[in-house]
Amino acid sequence: MTRKHGVIGRAALFAVVWLASFVSGAWGAMALWYQLPGNATVRTLGGTLWALAVIALAAFAIVRRSWLPLGAYAAMYALLLLWWASISPSGMRVWADDVARQFTGTVSGSEVTLDNVRDFDWRSDDDYDARWETRHYDLDHLASADAVLSYWGSRAIAHAMISFGFDDGSRVVFSVEIRRQRGEQYSPIGGFFKQFETVLVAADEHDIIRVRTNVRGEDDYLYPLRMDKAAMRALFLSYVQAANTLAGRPAFYNTITSNCTTIVYRMARQIEPGLPWDIRLLLTGYLPDYLHDVGAVDRNVPPDELRRRGRITERARNTAAGADDFSRAIRAGG
Repeated sequence: MTRKHGVIGRAALFAVVWLASFVSGAWGAMALWYQLPGNATVRTLGGTLWALAVIALAAFAIVRRSWLPLGAYAAMYALLLLWWASISPSGMRVWADDVARQFTGTVSGSEVTLDNVRDFDWRSDDDYDARWETRHYDLDHLASADAVLSYWGSRAIAHAMISFGFDDGSRVVFSVEIRRQRGEQYSPIGGFFKQFETVLVAADEHDIIRVRTNVRGEDDYLYPLRMDKAAMRALFLSYVQAANTLAGRPAFYNTITSNCTTIVYRMARQIEPGLPWDIRLLLTGYLPDYLHDVGAVDRNVPPDELRRRGRITERARNTAAGADDFSRAIRAGG
């Protein structure tokens, strides 16, 4: 029996070691493909050579029944991780126009001044009037906060934004986004491999919501949040602080650990430490159900009815470009 247990133990250890080697080897190949300096040919060659080296070491270990190749692979992987750790965000690239500027803010009492608030007029993804503004807000007049979710494919995934409203009718939307280089396209896989940096955008609703519904064909929903003024104020200021930090210390975007929802969650936890973590913070398309469960939206209304009321896509598409009443129009009938 002891001998049998020993055989099973060695087999389990062998399986775990080779599974770890396979996963780490695949990760290494992808890391080289995304981050190795040079063109696509160089990156493909680097990833391929890494994969072949891992396969050769595995074959050698199996044929010779030796653990020596595992030591060689561990050394290779350590060097890869040292190289990976040396890759840092720069903040100094040729950015796409809509993420070319990182907003910053200054706070004096209840008065907040935001620089580089985006207010583009979009006709298409490649045709727009670019406009960046300095805007002033009085947090004593902060009146509302809305979660805006924008879907572009799977119902499990959405981009989340927060829109703050003031009693004079003005609004500003904060959005955590990838900072694309000019000509670069979003890749959820690339988001795991330091392909993108993070940018915090402050924008007018007529810009950041309308471009998604009217230009990119996305499906948007707006959910009024149940927050007292102190919590709204704290969340607003958390965005400003995060933006100022990001302006001085660039950071990489990560599809799982540092995306549009997880960053908001971390800020909200500073206000409400008991806010529970949930898989729906990653599967952001289901975020409305999470908000309903934690009481962040009206719990007297069933989630399906909240979605029906919250859908603003058609209202946005029926509002003319340049209309001054865009924010009012998308909320009419909601």
